[in-house]
This record gives sequence, structure tokens and C-alpha cells, in this order.
Amino acid sequence: MKLLGTISAIAIMASTAAFAGSHGVTVGVSWSNFQEERWKTDEAAIKAALEAAGASYVSADAQSSSAKQLSDIENLIAQGVDALIVLGQDTQAVIPAVQAAVDEDIPVIAYDRLIEDSRAFYLTFDNVEVGRMQAAAVLAAAPKGRYVMIKGSPTDPNADFLRGGQQEVLQAAIDAGDIQIVGEAYTDGWLPANAQRNMEQILTETSNGVDAVVASNDGTAGGVVAALSGQGMQGLPVSGQDGDHAALNRVAKGTQTVSVWKDARELGKAAGEIAVALAGGSAAGDVNGAVSFTTPGGNEVSAVFLKPVPVTADNLTVVVDAGWITKDALCQGVENGPAPCN
Repeated sequence: MKLLGTISAIAIMASTAAFAGSHGVTVGVSWSNFQEERWKTDEAAIKAALEAAGASYVSADAQSSSAKQLSDIENLIAQGVDALIVLGQDTQAVIPAVQAAVDEDIPVIAYDRLIEDSRAFYLTFDNVEVGRMQAAAVLAAAPKGRYVMIKGSPTDPNADFLRGGQQEVLQAAIDAGDIQIVGEAYTDGWLPANAQRNMEQILTETSNGVDAVVASNDGTAGGVVAALSGQGMQGLPVSGQDGDHAALNRVAKGTQTVSVWKDARELGKAAGEIAVALAGGSAAGDVNGAVSFTTPGGNEVSAVFLKPVPVTADNLTVVVDAGWITKDALCQGVENGPAPCN
């Protein structure tokens, strides 16, 4: 994998010319599902960026079905969209839809999840770095012990990007014999219920012999915490990502160690701006901040990578100060917690 640059969303600005010609542009968004809290935040940011550019928004929810997503994208193309933003349910299965869009000269943005096709612009956070941040926070809390790795969906390339970053951080401790990985599982569909079942099975197999869990997002972390709580083991180091409100509340309570915050408002804003620019005729490589990225499948894609922020008990105020979550929501049920919940 080759990563040539990381930028902040603030640096992403579509050209004045692209915005000037954006009136009448319609951008279609295909969501893999709308069950996770964060996608609603992404959607609001995309809508706001398109509205600011004078462009229109249409969308479809695949409801976790790869087949429905293909049909959804066909329908969006039939509606005459000028650009597509695709959060892939199965990023291999969605490739025929990319072909269909390209056949109609419709640019495609792979939103937050890689699509193995050189014609799909890739917009995401640096997921390898997210994995590093997750593992580093857990390792700081538990420098020795028995670890469980709860991975993301096997159909999402991000699951392996995250796992690679996690391994980079943990490898030295593994080699030294300080930590041992006693369980590892993918989580179908990133669903918390599946993560909980996987964790419960690992706890059974190890007779509760677990000291820390590297979970790959806040949804899976929620499932892990539920499984640990069922055994009276809440409070073990557990990682996550996305800055879900429930997860940040768990960080305040001490049942989750870190949520790597990927400000979905910045990602959605960038997606809307890039979609308008590409619809206006800008080349993918000319998008401000774009870098060349070699995918695991060997495709060269144009990409923009935003920078994540690990949120722990030490810096919880950052998400309140940014207006991401209210103090009341963050501190609900917390007594004598970390700032600002003290």
C-alpha cells in the first residue's frame, strides 16, 4: 500500500469555476445502510455542501444488501445524477455499478470504503493510522496480557487496513512475549450483535482469560462491552472509532478506552465538494489535496485522506468544544469522571 499524503478537510476546496457551474447538478448517494449513527451525520454534511454549491441531493439506502445496492445505483443513474457517492456494502460486488456509471460518464466517489476500481475516486480517513491509534491506546492501558482482536466486516477493505495498523503497533509487544492474541474474528456487516456473539464465544473458549480488546469501530466496541459486562468484566481496555455518542459516553464512564474520532462533518463536506467538482469536469487527479494511492488489489486511484483524532479520557473536552456532542450527552450517568464530566 502506498500513501503519499494526509490532509485536513479544511484544505479541500473545489474550484470557483466548478461551483459556479454547479447549479442544476444532481449528486446521488448510495448508502450501504442507515443503521449506524454516524451516517446521518455524514448525510447532513453532504447535503449542506451540495446546497452551498447550488446542487441537489438524492439518495438510496441499500439496507445492508449488496444486491439492493446495485439496483439502487442503477435507479440513481436512471434518475440522471451527475455524480455518485457510494458507501459500498460489498466493495467488490459494487464494481459493476461503477462500470455502469462510467458508461454514462458519471464520476464515482468511493466514500469511506475503498472500491477496487481505478475509476472510483477514494475519499476516507487514514484507516491504517486509525488502527495504529486504536492499538496504541489499548497498549498504553494494558502493556501486557491477553488480547482479542474484533475486526470489521470481511467485505470492507477498511477492516484489513485497520487490522494492519493495529498489528504494526502491537508487533513488538507480541515478539517480546508481553501480549498474546487469544482470539480474533471478523464482524459480519459491522453489526454490534455479531461482535457481541463473537466476543461471547471467545470469552467462553478462553474461560474469560482476556485482558484487553482491540475492536475496530464503536459499534463493535459496544457489542464487546455488552459481552464483557455480561461476565462482570466491564472496564477492560477496549478501542473503537467514529466518535459515536454512545461510545464517547462509554469513554467518560470508563468502559471504553478510546474512540478514534473521524469528524464525519468534514468527510461529508469534502464528498459534496469533490462530487460537484468532478461533475463539473475536473479531473480526479486535479482535486485539491488528491494523492495517488495503490490499492491492495494493485489499482492506482486518486484519493484524499483526512486525519483522525484519538479521543480518550484525557481529551474528552475536544469533542464538546467542537460541537460534536453536548456535555450533557457525553456525561450522562457519569459521576466524578474525567473532564468535562467532573
